[in-house]
This record gives sequence, structure tokens and C-alpha cells, in this order.
Amino acid sequence: MDLKAFTQSIEQLADEKGIAKEAIIETIEAALAAAYKRDYGRRGQIVRALLNASTGKVSFRQIKIVVDESMIKSEEEVIEEEQKREAGELAEGLRDRTKKDDGDLEDAGIEGVGGVKRIRFNPEKHIMLEEAEKLKRDAKVEDEIEFALPEEPVYEYGRIAAQTAKQVIIQRIREAEREAIFNEFKSREGEIVSGIVQRLEGRNAYIDIGRTVGIMPPEEQISMERLRIGERIKTLISLVEKNPRGSGIFLSRAHPRLLKKLFEIEVPEIATGAVEIKAIAREAGSRSKIAAVSHEGGVDPVGALVGQKGVRVMTVISEIGGEKIDIIEWSDDPKRFIANALSPAKVIDVHTDERKREARAIVPDDQLSLAIGKGGQNVRLAAKLTGWKIDVRSDRKDEVQKELSEETTEEQNPAELIEGLETRKAESDEEFVRPVAK
Repeated sequence: MDLKAFTQSIEQLADEKGIAKEAIIETIEAALAAAYKRDYGRRGQIVRALLNASTGKVSFRQIKIVVDESMIKSEEEVIEEEQKREAGELAEGLRDRTKKDDGDLEDAGIEGVGGVKRIRFNPEKHIMLEEAEKLKRDAKVEDEIEFALPEEPVYEYGRIAAQTAKQVIIQRIREAEREAIFNEFKSREGEIVSGIVQRLEGRNAYIDIGRTVGIMPPEEQISMERLRIGERIKTLISLVEKNPRGSGIFLSRAHPRLLKKLFEIEVPEIATGAVEIKAIAREAGSRSKIAAVSHEGGVDPVGALVGQKGVRVMTVISEIGGEKIDIIEWSDDPKRFIANALSPAKVIDVHTDERKREARAIVPDDQLSLAIGKGGQNVRLAAKLTGWKIDVRSDRKDEVQKELSEETTEEQNPAELIEGLETRKAESDEEFVRPVAK
């Protein structure tokens, strides 16, 4: 074997797949053990190989698992199990049982009875505790005892054994690559990644993000945005999980955190800690509200996010498809914060109920529709941003209701008073609307 070429191949594979060199060596060892077992091993035997990458020498070891009497099935149990197997009652369990090529703990018919494993004893893979203690004084149940296999050189493998080794290497390399990808992107959960739209299947978009492809479900896409194959976009890594096909990486362009990360890229003051984004309320593709606060004197949080001539906020807006963004100043005072959240409408006064977390905002009559927004969007986003239930009223309606309340205390003819109140209240209700947002 050309050791130099062998070593270079391992290093190249490690660089291309992003896998540790040691993991590749372990994969080759597993493949050699599978090939050896296929041509030279016995039924049920557990074989492991040890490869010395420096010398190219391979040694093989047989592994036996330590068991005791309580773990061994009786002859009656074995016969009963064989009968069930012949009747096909164990077919589904056999299909679901996984088998490893290296044979680790590959025990047919293990039963979990009272937490004790019950196995069919096989002298090729099991060793009784008493015998194990003679070889290893501190041996315990389920320990592994190694036995050296004959060291006669085994260089010739059959075609099937070679194919078995090849399949083991391919599968193990894929598994190692998936694990490396999972670990890499799991640590980057919640971060922004730039990718290229690879394909569109149904309403799902598949984005090439470098070493792998992430999926962006329809609910995580910006409404009304039309993605094109080959287009480069920025997305948020919202979730990374393992699944049978590999690492499932889910991306999002609708998550509020995407806005925060985009502003962190564009605004140096956020990186230095002078400005902090405290809250975000978003209806992706339509409108968002961002509350920011300054931790350094002389720094305007709103101005920092907007940038000179609006260059910073416009960069973010263009990245998310023209979505409108309102930037307001965050405040510890609920009244002031609510008033700011209803921007661009000007608020005259805010009355709050701390216990119910309800607020009534009074705005000029000509600002009422602006405060509510189209379809109630402005007040809805303000409520989501502040965490308060907001009731918006115009100043004129508020004055009429005060007058009605005051007149009930005056001495008047009850019939006239009731008639006057009903008339004025009806006129007021026709003219003004009282939207409530949660």
C-alpha cells in the first residue's frame, strides 16, 4: 500500500467533507472489520479492526460481551421464540431492528423484562462472568473483552467482501458528514446566512447555504415575495434538527429576529452596545415596528437605526422586499412607550390600567384613522410591541363622553335627561369608531 497516497487521500477527504481525520480512520477500520467478518468470520462474531495509519498495518480483534446467568434465556424460551418466528409474529420487529456492520451488541431476541436483558447465548459473542473474571479481575456485566484473532496476513478479499467494505465506508462517511453539518449549523441557530435559491417544490423553497441545503416552508416566507431560482437571499436559521435523511435545517425570512440581525449588520452602534433593539413586532411583507433604546449619552437610537438620509433602514427594507418599518424609541414609562408605539400618529394622552394591562390612547380627531391604521394594523402592531391592550379614541369623542357623564349628575327632568343622552350618544357613535387591539 502506498502510505503517502493513502495519507493524502484521507486528508483530502477530511477537508472536502469537513470531517475529522480520526473519524475517517474509524470508518476505514469498520469497513475492514466488515470485510474480514464477511470472508473469515463466524456467525454472530463481533470483529473490530485497528489500523495504524503510519505503518499501514491492520490488526483484528474479536469482542465478547460479559453476561451472567440471569441474562440467559432458557431452552423453553428459545423454543417458544423460534415458534413465534416461524409463525411470522416477530416479522415487524425484525424489520425494525437495526443492524450494525461492526456487530456491537447485535443480540437477537433481547427482551426487556424488569429492566434485565434476556439474550440467547452465543459463544462467539458472549462470555460468562466467571470466565471473564479469570481474564480480567474487575470484569462486570456488559463489559467488552478483547481477544486477538490470528495474525496471519489477510490481503485477499472476495468481491462481495470488498463491496461490503465499500458500502460501509460510503455509509459511515455520509453519517459523519451529516453529524458535522448538524453540529456546525446547530451552533449557528438564530444567525443569518446567505444562500442561493436552488429549487422550488410546491410552496417550499430549498436554499443552498454552502455545505448543505436548507428548507424554507411557506409560513416562513415573506408574503407576496416571489423567489427566483438562482437568486441570492439572506435568511435566518430558525431551527436545526436531525431526521432520517440527515440534518433538517429550516430557514425563515418572516421571523422578527431576521430584522434584528439585519440591523446588527448595518448599525455599528448595536455592535458596540451603544444602541439596543428591545422589541420587534412584525407582519412579514407588510409592516414592522422596532423599539430601540440608547445606552450612551448623545446617541439617538432612532437616528442610529435610520442612518444618514435613511440609508441604513433603506438597506434593510430592500433586503426584505420593501416591507415598511417604523422605528420608535423604547421607554420604561408605559404611557410614553405606548404613545411612541402608535407612531406616526400623534397621541395627546394615555390612560393605563396596570392590573389589566389595558391602555386608552387619546389622539386628535384627524389622527384617528392614522393611529388605527389600515385594517387596524398600526394599533395591532403597537399592542404586540408593547404587550398592552390598546383602545384608541379621538379627543372629540372623549370630550362628548365626559360631558354626558357630567350631565348625569345635574338636576334635570329624568325623561328629558334620558332622551338627550340617547340622542347625543347615538350621534357620537355614528361619527366615531372605537377599535380595540389585543
